[in-house]
Amino acid sequence: MQYTSLLDSTSGSATSWPSPSATAEPDLSLPCQHPDHLDLWFAERGDDVERAKALCVDCPLKAPCLAGALERGEPWGVWGGEVFIDGRVVPRKRGRGRPRKDEAARWNAA
Repeated sequence: MQYTSLLDSTSGSATSWPSPSATAEPDLSLPCQHPDHLDLWFAERGDDVERAKALCVDCPLKAPCLAGALERGEPWGVWGGEVFIDGRVVPRKRGRGRPRKDEAARWNAA
């Protein structure tokens, strides 16, 4: 696997990040590189997102993956075992069309 150095424009520090080249074979020991799992990291369904998070648990690059995603401000997806939505880490992804918890509480109280 080749490593690409990413330069953080705000601090000027470089971060090593695994980057598959066009000619390199994917590292199948990494769950995000396995062809059967590619769609999970940006899935819409909550159960698929939870599956992606579970696959990250034993990944040797979990910590640098999360750190890199935070540095880059990834807008969404599963990075380092965490869910990103709108550039923030959230505990879990909520399905579309579901009311917010505070809205549901108001409906139940009425």
